[in-house]
Amino acid sequence: MTQYLQDILREADELSGILAFTTGEGRQALEAAATILRDVQHIYITGIGSSWHAGMAVRAFFDRAARPVHLVDASELVHSYALPPNSAVLVLSRSGRSIEVVQALDLAARAGAKVIAVTNAPDSPLSARANAVLQLRARFDHNVSVTMYTGLALVGGLLAVACLNALTPELIQHIEAALRSTNAAIPRWRALIEESVWFEADAPTYFLARGAGLATCNECRLLWEEAAKTPATALTTGGFRHGPQEVVREGLRVGLWLHPDVLHQSDLVLARDLESHGAKVMVVGRDVPTDAATLVLSVPPVPPQWQFLTEIVPAQLAAERLARLRGADCDSFRLCPYVVESEGGLAA
Repeated sequence: MTQYLQDILREADELSGILAFTTGEGRQALEAAATILRDVQHIYITGIGSSWHAGMAVRAFFDRAARPVHLVDASELVHSYALPPNSAVLVLSRSGRSIEVVQALDLAARAGAKVIAVTNAPDSPLSARANAVLQLRARFDHNVSVTMYTGLALVGGLLAVACLNALTPELIQHIEAALRSTNAAIPRWRALIEESVWFEADAPTYFLARGAGLATCNECRLLWEEAAKTPATALTTGGFRHGPQEVVREGLRVGLWLHPDVLHQSDLVLARDLESHGAKVMVVGRDVPTDAATLVLSVPPVPPQWQFLTEIVPAQLAAERLARLRGADCDSFRLCPYVVESEGGLAA
């Protein structure tokens, strides 16, 4: 068994621990961070790699609540942005040591902006310089981010709903129940994935989603690159239908995440049309007919805005399956260090 797979198999339990800590012993820190966000005019969410994808899920809570925020890749934030007065920067980073994260702290200091850290490294430069620190207190993944992705998204999401005065005991219970159901679904997902003809070693692959699902499809694209060592593309589902669909042909693979509330039936029609033109489609979502696509991975019930926590797990399993099919070592990086701490080159 790969170490990457071991990380996936313990992910739901790790997330349960993160949830319990953040809403229990860590609740005071969560509320302090939420107060900072309520009191500022401008909120910037930043991270890099999988942490930036986690930020997509966090931003979706603010989007639905009509609270404008900026989501900016950390490498762009530090070189292309100026922070206005009365700003806060929410930094998502597993290590708190990436070069762009450290530079973002300097940017915030020059602008007088408050910094909120969501991290798994309490001894990092990020934790040392932040105005508020939300710790995951989880076990680091071996290499590819698994819990280090979903954990950041979970705590960032809890912070968002706390800021919006929507963090209730009932919501916490629903999330915990969804995590238990996700753990129970893993054997079924693994069996379906192992038997599916959707997987092909070198097939061109597109990942499509809407809303908070964009965090998932972008993270899955990164898993294809990091774990399976093969290219992939991630787009909005709607955006794919405005030109990129010209690539559809025999042999194309598409991963499609269904939003619980938005254009669910329309996207099922899209899956059918893609298959009719020779593509093979993997559909992930709730209430999906088993014959909707070549591979259907149904996820357990969860409050709609929180589906990003459950729908990534079958994708993580799929990346591990493809890595084995390709003979790729999903437990090591060829060129990228675990933490990138300098600019320039491939950082080998």
